[in-house]
Amino acid sequence: MRLTLHTDYALRVLLYLGLNQSRRASIREIAERYQISENHLVKVVHRLGQGGFVTTVRGKGGGLVLARSPDDIRVGDVVRFAEEDMALVACLQAGQSCLLTGACRLQHVLGDALEAFMAVLDRQTLADLLAPPEFSKLAGRLKVPE
Repeated sequence: MRLTLHTDYALRVLLYLGLNQSRRASIREIAERYQISENHLVKVVHRLGQGGFVTTVRGKGGGLVLARSPDDIRVGDVVRFAEEDMALVACLQAGQSCLLTGACRLQHVLGDALEAFMAVLDRQTLADLLAPPEFSKLAGRLKVPE
């Protein structure tokens, strides 16, 4: 399975905001830090706001903050929300049929694989992602000094 760039960027935004919880961050700042398109990030942040993962404040002094504690943001929830289609193959999509349906075990095997994948993500929170010592080496690149 390959996650979309939209989901990748959504997770990056949440990691950035998780490291910079003491202040509001701007879309421009995050885009520059990650060297990604600001226009694309606007769409990602808008969607994260719709999902209740971030809060946006407009105007002078505005910016982005996490809408919930990192302990309350499950990686699996973010992925499910950000991905438009979790079907690994066409026969797993709603309303799709296949000539092999009923005789092919692939649909069940891939369904089980997707469930296992999501179960791993459901066990992880944003706080878990921010905690490992390995991440602290990178935190200096993402955290803005107070």
